[in-house]
Amino acid sequence: MGKPSVAKPRSGDIWDYPYLWQWQHEGLETEGRKSRPAAFVTVMPGQGGSTNLFILPITSSPPQDRIAIEVPQIERRRAGLDDIPLWVVIDEYNHDLLERSYYFDPNARIGAFSGAFHRRVLESFVKAIREKRSRRIPRR
Repeated sequence: MGKPSVAKPRSGDIWDYPYLWQWQHEGLETEGRKSRPAAFVTVMPGQGGSTNLFILPITSSPPQDRIAIEVPQIERRRAGLDDIPLWVVIDEYNHDLLERSYYFDPNARIGAFSGAFHRRVLESFVKAIREKRSRRIPRR
């Protein structure tokens, strides 16, 4: 009997993840206070065979002076999220390395956004990075 296969994250996936908010990081916290749905906006190969995870939080709190995209109802259903108003926050992100992560749970996949919605989120994220309007929170 072989080892059961473990799901690996892909760009566009939604996972439960203990997201560390910028305000928590600035307060010298190192752990997210709770697991929450998070969008793996991009998953990219890194140096030495590592896998970079760029993770955006999903929140039910309406954005106040934040860069965020509302998740349409059909995307919430498709991704396996609660059917309540939700937003993907773009102006901050967690950066984690899959192979060294203390936080990634390989059994916590919720679902995925459609390709079209994922592209919209990714384009907004890339634009925010280019304009230096998104802050990186390292998780190593």
